[in-house]
Amino acid sequence: MGKTIAQKIFDAHRVDRPAEGMEVIGLDAVFCHEITTPIAINDLVSRGRDEVFDPGRIKAVIDHVSPAKDSKTATQGKILRDWARRHDIKDFFDIGQNGICHALFPEQGFVRPGFTIIMGDSHTCTHGAFGAFAAGVGTTDLEVGILKGVCAFRSPETLRVDITGTLRPGVFAKDVILSVIGRIGVGGATNQVIEFHGPVVAAMSMEARMTLCNMAIEAGGTSGICPPDAVTIDYLWPFIKTIYTDKAAALEDYSRWLPDPDATYTSIIDHDVSNLEPMSTVGYKPDQVVAVAAMENTPVDQVYIGSCTNGRIEDLRIAARVLAGQRINNRVRAIVSPATPTVYRQALDEGIIATFLDAGFCVTNPTCGACLGMSNGVLAAGEVCASTTNRNFNGRMGKGGQVHLVSPATAAATAIAGRITNSQLFTGKGEAS
Repeated sequence: MGKTIAQKIFDAHRVDRPAEGMEVIGLDAVFCHEITTPIAINDLVSRGRDEVFDPGRIKAVIDHVSPAKDSKTATQGKILRDWARRHDIKDFFDIGQNGICHALFPEQGFVRPGFTIIMGDSHTCTHGAFGAFAAGVGTTDLEVGILKGVCAFRSPETLRVDITGTLRPGVFAKDVILSVIGRIGVGGATNQVIEFHGPVVAAMSMEARMTLCNMAIEAGGTSGICPPDAVTIDYLWPFIKTIYTDKAAALEDYSRWLPDPDATYTSIIDHDVSNLEPMSTVGYKPDQVVAVAAMENTPVDQVYIGSCTNGRIEDLRIAARVLAGQRINNRVRAIVSPATPTVYRQALDEGIIATFLDAGFCVTNPTCGACLGMSNGVLAAGEVCASTTNRNFNGRMGKGGQVHLVSPATAAATAIAGRITNSQLFTGKGEAS
């Protein structure tokens, strides 16, 4: 019987099968940040097990509240910082070198096809864009991962989503994944891996694929996975060029992780996006989505561009195309947070930061703060935000606030108009409608 990508990865990493339907797999990497890891660190210390399985395979960053906003978040950072020093964890990214984890770690070359990765963060599924199995876990599993380099999972079942057709101009990966979640629902992929296939995925950049996989969790998925291909190799080449003689050799090796033609899936969904329009969430669940056109004239108080979903250079370039020569509406405050220092520098070098500043945006350092309502863009009760983040739960960005999830293009156009609206990249008009 043929196997899916996840099944092949589990077969290669299996350490034990303690019960029917349960797998213990070895880990290639454990990712850590200052919000969830300190709890695990403190518990390990209290048990007399202040150890790490391999400091070279642990990657840590302070990113959720950066810099610290109060004594509590400063303490969380200190716990992670001291732990990294105690165990000589070289890949620790402190203030100034830090970026949003799910953008920074791929950018550093820490994710490869066939890898197994865990982190105490639900959007760890982002890294499946590289053909890896990457999943968010709870504190106990994170502790075991740090201590022993293993993690237990259910035997992977996979939902295949074939994204077919051709995207219209002004429609992006964020719109695609919102439409997928809207179709299958927030529980549509529960306890499953989502394998993304089809010509639309093949044509996507790695950054777009990361956006796609990032929100697999919003459909209940354990992870999202894209098959590794030449696009994957091009992205990783600076990190793997000493391993392979050429890109063809790398592609041949990584092709072992491709699914078999006769792989068994729980379901196969054909998702034609030929007529897809830019999308927006409308309620308090990620599957409550409508076309942006249906949200026209919805006023907003804040626009936010950033996060592990849409804070990469490709996202900022798209938004800057919309903002060029424009000013944001005087009823709106607008914030942009480049996802990593590298993205920030690229945006500076390309004049993108100047475009944002000229338009009236507040440009902040890399941080997750606004996305989960902790800092750098928290909403007041009754306020509305058009955001490129990944969750629109009630109070997600601030108690009593409303979040509408959109693409960077829609967010930029909304900042100009002061209301949710399509960008000129979709409408074809000379300026945002």
